[in-house]
Amino acid sequence: MGNEKALFSNRSLAALIGPLIVEQALAVLIGMADTMMVSSLGEAAVSSVSLVDNVNLLMIQVFSALAAGGAVIVSQYVGSRDGANACESASQLYRASFLVSLAIALPSLLFSRAILTGVFGRLEEDVLSGAMTYYALTAVSYPFLALYFSGASVFRSMGNSRVSMYASLVMNLVNVAGNALLIYVVKLGVLGAALSTLLARVLGALYLTARLYNRKNAIYIEKIWMPSFRGGLIGRILKIGVPNGLENGMFQIGKLVVMNLIASLGTAAIAANAVVSSMASVCTLPGNGVGLGMVTVVGQCMGAGRPDEAASNVKKLMAASHALMLVTCGALFFFARQVIGFYGLSPEAAQTAYGIIRFYTVWCVLIWPESFTLPSALRGAGDARFTMLTAMLSMWLCRIGLCWLFTLRFGMGLKGVWVAMIIDWAVRMAAFIIRFARGKWRSIKVI
Repeated sequence: MGNEKALFSNRSLAALIGPLIVEQALAVLIGMADTMMVSSLGEAAVSSVSLVDNVNLLMIQVFSALAAGGAVIVSQYVGSRDGANACESASQLYRASFLVSLAIALPSLLFSRAILTGVFGRLEEDVLSGAMTYYALTAVSYPFLALYFSGASVFRSMGNSRVSMYASLVMNLVNVAGNALLIYVVKLGVLGAALSTLLARVLGALYLTARLYNRKNAIYIEKIWMPSFRGGLIGRILKIGVPNGLENGMFQIGKLVVMNLIASLGTAAIAANAVVSSMASVCTLPGNGVGLGMVTVVGQCMGAGRPDEAASNVKKLMAASHALMLVTCGALFFFARQVIGFYGLSPEAAQTAYGIIRFYTVWCVLIWPESFTLPSALRGAGDARFTMLTAMLSMWLCRIGLCWLFTLRFGMGLKGVWVAMIIDWAVRMAAFIIRFARGKWRSIKVI
């Protein structure tokens, strides 16, 4: 770096990462409250919402992947001090995200019954009716959700993560308040849950878009409604976003395959797995937040032509990820039994969950950051294709293949699923550490 001033001081790294971790915590904790509210509507309503949420999760992966591609390009232009192209890239991201979301939303609205029955097979009429209602309104929200992800990624790219945190807070509070009003007071049932989700996403998108129209920002957007497209910029965004989207999409499909296998293990295993999964999301909150910030940090350093500074910051952030996850994993390791007690599981399911979460937390703090936070650094440098291929191969060969072997052949039950997952992490960790250490990412050019 010579005598040049560092792009990111320790204080600026903390200022970037802190709000991102809070944002992740809000999403998880308020999401739990949202689920509890919907559960009061009865089994048919819960089934309707949960089925649609599985479909929506795939759509969310598409929008977030496209936004992540935009974040890499915008961050690198910010690092290279090319404000004009940074702003134009942000505007192009908005236009592309909106068109992609429309292309997904329209078929979802027109063919909701065919899509739901095609994915989930024959459903009871009350479940299908509720699912179609929820699916239709959440499909209407897709364009707003895409704009929200785009806006949040642009603010993170300029190093301002507080704005996306505030937007997340507003969205989640509106969603919970809307559920409380429309479900408990107005008695709209699933329709009320869908309306509150739609309203929250509309407000989140409008808030971030309005903030980005301010020309006082380091990056701003303008005239995003105009049909003006720059193929070169959109191509660069898609070069990062498409591999990221495929990686995330295949990951979710793989999880659905594993869920089908878990379903064959019985009710106690299904319940125990649901509780452990819920607790596991708390363990990885810090790592997810650090990963989001990693894209911005590495992207700006690479755009400025400072790969050594990028590598130094990656090491700092990886250390921070381990330290923060030691807190979350440690808390759940020591208080696992008490937390599990809140879920009202049967003794069999509770004991299974307890054994798995104690096993999980140890390995999580040791190898999860290298498996999921470190690849964000590679993506920030533009090495998205390698992370995609590694993650997809590891998911299908290790996690899914070993799940089948451990649970059905070796009779390990639900724990076999989680053991297979840890082995999947270990393979990813080895691949990403080697890739980062060899340094090919240092020479990748995305702008």
